[in-house]
Amino acid sequence: MKMMSTLLIGVLASGMGAGATVAAPAKHTVSLVGPPLVMRLNTDEFRIAFGIDGQRCMPGGCSGLIHYRVHWKTADGTARSEMKRVSYKVSPNSGRTIAVDRQYLDTAEGAHTTDVMGVSVDRITCQGDTEPSGT
Repeated sequence: MKMMSTLLIGVLASGMGAGATVAAPAKHTVSLVGPPLVMRLNTDEFRIAFGIDGQRCMPGGCSGLIHYRVHWKTADGTARSEMKRVSYKVSPNSGRTIAVDRQYLDTAEGAHTTDVMGVSVDRITCQGDTEPSGT
């Protein structure tokens, strides 16, 4: 009986290892192609652009959010850091996209010049696109 149990366990274990292998679904991930680009439009208005490499989202595309922090300082010496987020969408079969966020960074509604000291990305979320092609 003990020999039968050991043999049965061996057969079941080898069958489980060979026949029960389930392929994990492909994980959609994106990465930035470089550091965020900060463009000044006037004394306190900026555009922050993120280049997104979505090759691992192919062929169906994906979408998500970029969670980032803007570090800025006004001419009077006031320094701030704010959490922001911007959405993106990698279209099917494209592999790359950009996401651009508009920011007004000031404490006195345009009364002085603001400088962006840096932008740091905290997290990028990504999920496969569930929309049918062509929409």
